Amino acid sequence: MPKGKIVKALSGFYYVWHEGNLIQCRGRGVFRQRKISPLVGDHVEFDYSGDQEGFILSINERRNELVRPPIANVDQAIVVSSAKKPNLSLALLDKFLVMVEAKSIQPLLFFTKMDLLEDADANQLREKLAYYEQIGYVVEFLSTSNPQSMTQLTDHLDGKVSVFAGQSGVGKTSILNALVPGLELETNHISESLGRGKHTTRHVELIEYHNGLIADTPGFSALDFSEVNLEELPDCFPEFVERKRDCKFRGCMHIKEPKCAVKEAIKNNEILEERYTHYLQFNEEIKQRKPRY
Repeated sequence: MPKGKIVKALSGFYYVWHEGNLIQCRGRGVFRQRKISPLVGDHVEFDYSGDQEGFILSINERRNELVRPPIANVDQAIVVSSAKKPNLSLALLDKFLVMVEAKSIQPLLFFTKMDLLEDADANQLREKLAYYEQIGYVVEFLSTSNPQSMTQLTDHLDGKVSVFAGQSGVGKTSILNALVPGLELETNHISESLGRGKHTTRHVELIEYHNGLIADTPGFSALDFSEVNLEELPDCFPEFVERKRDCKFRGCMHIKEPKCAVKEAIKNNEILEERYTHYLQFNEEIKQRKPRY
């Protein structure tokens, strides 16, 4: 059976990329019976003859999947934050990072609107964000009016399946429009009273870009921890993972346990205390989560 990759889903049809051609397919009824929906990004086997519509027969095991946008097998998430309008919230940034890390997706951090800050504020922010570089994240500063900074982003997209994520109004859509001429996504209007953008929804499509694929729609802008388990949370903080072997207890949650290497690192200013505060907040949020049946 021929194999391909779903690059677009629209109105019950799945468009499979196979040997340079786009094949329009439907999903077999067996998927509905099993409550499985093919997703953009899926590697599939399909049946196809001539000019007729194809049928997806099987879906390969997914490395990961997102609910919004509904997409599978993502390599990296470009997490976009703005320095101002809306103001940068490190708590929200850390929440995005947890969501991405929990899906085994590589996050890259891009920051927009730095030009709206006074020099002193911009320098202070850069110093704080240097911590994220220290723990292994790519940190870049982006300006859609500066071709050089857009080139930095292009280099990171090469050969990868990428999605964009971030709070509404930070410039995700403007970046996508700048990267892909003719895309013409609707940019969200920023509400002055709420400080956030208006959410817009459309179908999802993967577009070829520099030997890679990018989702043509911004990713999740509202977050909850419905898919993150309490036991997984410490592993979503790379600086905790680095030290967990030195904790006295296996499975240490780094909260009340004695001889915890993470808490020791915080005392020694090796871990940003603000990050640990967010970790405690997220831990509590997951504990308070209502069970799903």
